[in-house]
Amino acid sequence: MVDRNKMKKDGGSSDDAMIRAEAVLRSRFHYPSFREGQKEIISSLLQGSDVFAMLPTGGGKSLCYEIPGYILDGLVVIVSPLISLMEDQTHALREIGETRVRALNSMVHPQEQKRILGQLGSLRFLYLSPEMLRRPRVIDALTRVSVALFVIDEAHCVSQWGHEFRPDYLHLAGIREQLNHPVCLALTATADQRVKEDILHYLHLKDACHIMMGVDRPNIAMSVIETENVPEKTKELLGLLHTVRLPGIVYCSGRVLTMQLADLIGAKLHLRTAYYHGGMYPEDRRKIQNQFLEGSLDVLCCTSAFGMGINKPDIRLVVHYQYPANLNAYLQEIGRAARDGGPGLAVLLHAPEDDLLPVSLIEANYPSEPLMRLALGWISRGLLDPGKQPNAFRGALMQSGAGETAARFLTDQLQELPPGISATAALQKVLRAVHERKQTQFGDLEHMKAWIHTKRCRREACLEFFDEKLTRKPAHCCDRCGISISDFANERQTNRKSHVAFDWRRRLTALLLTEK
Repeated sequence: MVDRNKMKKDGGSSDDAMIRAEAVLRSRFHYPSFREGQKEIISSLLQGSDVFAMLPTGGGKSLCYEIPGYILDGLVVIVSPLISLMEDQTHALREIGETRVRALNSMVHPQEQKRILGQLGSLRFLYLSPEMLRRPRVIDALTRVSVALFVIDEAHCVSQWGHEFRPDYLHLAGIREQLNHPVCLALTATADQRVKEDILHYLHLKDACHIMMGVDRPNIAMSVIETENVPEKTKELLGLLHTVRLPGIVYCSGRVLTMQLADLIGAKLHLRTAYYHGGMYPEDRRKIQNQFLEGSLDVLCCTSAFGMGINKPDIRLVVHYQYPANLNAYLQEIGRAARDGGPGLAVLLHAPEDDLLPVSLIEANYPSEPLMRLALGWISRGLLDPGKQPNAFRGALMQSGAGETAARFLTDQLQELPPGISATAALQKVLRAVHERKQTQFGDLEHMKAWIHTKRCRREACLEFFDEKLTRKPAHCCDRCGISISDFANERQTNRKSHVAFDWRRRLTALLLTEK
């Protein structure tokens, strides 16, 4: 749905520009027509309107800024949260023959970074992280060229309430002002009302056009399987992977567990299995990701580090071995299934002890009071300055026991303290912020748990959380509406197993004997 009340009224006719946009769609991207929502987004941008857009996973968000990039005069800057996502998108553009695209991230050699910054005037698309965008030399280089469009991809990362809170996202509006206030596009697949308000507030999108296409993916059936304990849950997982169509993703909350499950699945089911988590070397993550995308793996066991922006259309199964702390994350993750429009299945496996894990993860997002006092002591003694030495400050916090998210949070909080504030007042200010945000995240967790245990249609309950209504129930809706896992059985299971277990020596011997 398009919120026409939020559309700017002063834009002229964009008929000519849209004729060009449709020509680019066909000639360069080889699509016959726009998907739902794309045309409205592109038209609004070409008229000079800022846009906040929510398109479901697989809805073609990238085209919404790529096509304007071929029509507008100037550089399209895309702020992206993950290196792998930048690489995927730059690769996709190069696949269609686009040479004027570059990515700036920590994996790029400093000399190459310098070369890219020196050639911005000849580029059409530039991908970079919010952390890279805050570097003075990057901002200085961008102010010397014309930025036509400022894009925040995966805009839910702007929200300060999420598990992946990134303080640098909160400075994007100020950077946009330094770049002469180019038209802004904020894109996401899911955002509840509070996350939406965060995005609009922190990006200063007061007069933006809202184009909201809804979060429902009717071709993905949803099911929750209750188990008594973890061993029973693991047994259910193995039975599920043995039965249903693949490839599939199994989401876990811990790095070690991804490795353990991958080994178990490979040993028990003889499936092509690997694991993926944020603690792996970047080149190893890239290798595993490519194997999965190319169809060389049946099952990938991973943490939430995997999946954002992954363009694999034929994923048939997404399993949550442990559930995320909020419905926003859940919908993001199951949305990676069935992007080709075919049938997909999302299964959440639940055991009673699972409920302790998201609580501990939320607690780990924030610094303890002793750590806050320690950090304030560094500042008062002049040992470290979070404003002038943010990286060193975060590093010292992590060496003192803080997790990366907690270290980022505390550094950001201490950077924003008013001058001359006492240590006691500073401590109370940070404690209040921690309490407020924890309460919000615990509230989100309660919504997630309520959805797991609901007796209603799961699709209806999920959409209700996003202030949407189910207008048409799909044939394969959810377990509460009567779907069966057998509806998604893999008819080629026997063939795949025999292929994996193929004994070439025995087959060669048989052929030779036959010829004799």
